[in-house]
Amino acid sequence: MGWLYSPVYVGSQEGLMEADKIEALPGQPAGEVNFNQYAGYVTVDPKAGRALFYYFVEANNSSSNPLVLSLHGGPGGCSAFGYGALQELGPFRVGNDNKTLIPNDYAWNNAANVLFLETPLGTGFSYSNTSSDYHTVGDEITAQDSYAFLVNWLERFPQYKDSDFFITGESDAGHYAPELAYTILSNNNITNQTKINLKGVAVRIHKYCNLTDFGGDQSEVCGEYLNQAFEEVGEDIDLSNIYAPICKTSQDSQPKSVSTASVDDVDPCSYTYVEGYLNLPEVQAALHVKPTKWSACSDTDWTDSPDTMLPTIQQIIQSGISFWIYSGDTDGIFSVTSSRYALHILNLPIKTPWRAWYSNIREVGGYVVGYEGLTFATVRGAGIMVPSNQPQRALTLISSFLEGKHPPSLH
Repeated sequence: MGWLYSPVYVGSQEGLMEADKIEALPGQPAGEVNFNQYAGYVTVDPKAGRALFYYFVEANNSSSNPLVLSLHGGPGGCSAFGYGALQELGPFRVGNDNKTLIPNDYAWNNAANVLFLETPLGTGFSYSNTSSDYHTVGDEITAQDSYAFLVNWLERFPQYKDSDFFITGESDAGHYAPELAYTILSNNNITNQTKINLKGVAVRIHKYCNLTDFGGDQSEVCGEYLNQAFEEVGEDIDLSNIYAPICKTSQDSQPKSVSTASVDDVDPCSYTYVEGYLNLPEVQAALHVKPTKWSACSDTDWTDSPDTMLPTIQQIIQSGISFWIYSGDTDGIFSVTSSRYALHILNLPIKTPWRAWYSNIREVGGYVVGYEGLTFATVRGAGIMVPSNQPQRALTLISSFLEGKHPPSLH
């Protein structure tokens, strides 16, 4: 037998899958959960004592469904668990009592096995025992740690080693997801141990002022106009979802009862419910984490980040991996306009002209255009948190992405 080689640390995972299984999350609906849930830590650097937290929900028919990694952004790191799972695409939302979980009929584990990863280091429950690690966080180490996590996680869950694997990313994960994809493709060429069966990447991208080339400093004039725009927006408009209400925590604001809450309603205060829930001792015990003052986003120092992801995206496209970019049309940060400007720079031939797509037979879900090697889609009525603002449309979109086809047309 030849030598096994992996470019990253691979530790023993024996018995850890069973240890990570969640019997039940506090507050989850009784008798309504027909899928397995797991949570825990995966060590990515034993010398530093660096470990990343994950939450994993299997699909109803896990063996025949793909594996999707869900990442979140920042700036820096914000939790794919607290934001992605509990406010957007996971099987539950947190009620306004900070302890009741509400079923999400449009959860993405209707279409895939979904793995939520709290990365980069310092995000959510992820941690290091080496204090200097918190001052060297950046795009490069985030990609390395995320790759090490995946290799070890697949040893812990070997039944998914051959599954089709997809990466989705929101916010600054528009950096992390392509960088991880590139790392996977590069390491697949040199390892003879775990090769990750990467099939596709779906993200949102944004850069306001460096849309004229493949990098470089942004225009000074553009920066001045951008600052002016931010000042004029004021404090009472949520730039990430410009038509949505803002969170009001005064006594004049009367939240609806938990029993009438719905995933179809946008609750601008949902992040406060999640923070309260994830700091309950019984919840942290169920998640197999050490006692932590959980917060959604990290305050670690950030050391490196390229000006643009376009060259990386271009390399991924050239490798034959499916690449989708999508934007909610009420998102003022990862806007449709800036995404289309960025795609124009790639100068890709159009294969399928711009058209409407539908999540049901009566209403437009958004618009889609197919380029050579890349698909761009919009989601009507959605801000930055697409699955939260438009859960049914988001599920239609991601299901189409996983099936390798554009979302449905009217006919």
